[in-house]
Amino acid sequence: MKIYFAGSIRGGREDAALYLQIIEYLKTYGEVLTEHIGDPNLTELGDDGPTDKYIHDRDLEWLNSADVLVAEVTTVSMGVGYEIGRAVETGKKVLCLFRPDSGKNISAMISGCEDLKLVNYSNLQEVKKAIAEFL
Repeated sequence: MKIYFAGSIRGGREDAALYLQIIEYLKTYGEVLTEHIGDPNLTELGDDGPTDKYIHDRDLEWLNSADVLVAEVTTVSMGVGYEIGRAVETGKKVLCLFRPDSGKNISAMISGCEDLKLVNYSNLQEVKKAIAEFL
C-alpha cells in the first residue's frame, strides 16, 4: 500500500516530532511516500525541493500514486488543505487527525466534508487506533 502523509511545513513545524511518530507507525502498513514531512531538519522554509513548482508537481505525483491520504490537520496549512481537496476530488480515502485540546480551530471545510474521515485524538495511542481502523 502507498500512503501519502500530509502535515504542516510552511504553516509551522511545531508538530514535526509527532509527524515522525505517525509516519513510523504508518510504515508498518505500507510505503509512506512523504517521509520527509517528519524530518526534524525540515524547517518552515520548506526547502525540500529546488523550486515551488518542483515541490508541487512532485507532491501531486506522489498523491496521485497513493492509495490513501492520512493528514494531521491540527496545525493550519494551506498546502495540507489543498492536498486533502485534491485527494477527495479524485475519490481517495482520506483520514484527517485533529487534536481538539490544542486550542486551535479546525476548518469547516475539513470538519464539514462527508467525503473524508475526521478523528479527534489526544495521544499517539488514539492516533494508532484511528489509523488501524482506517486502513
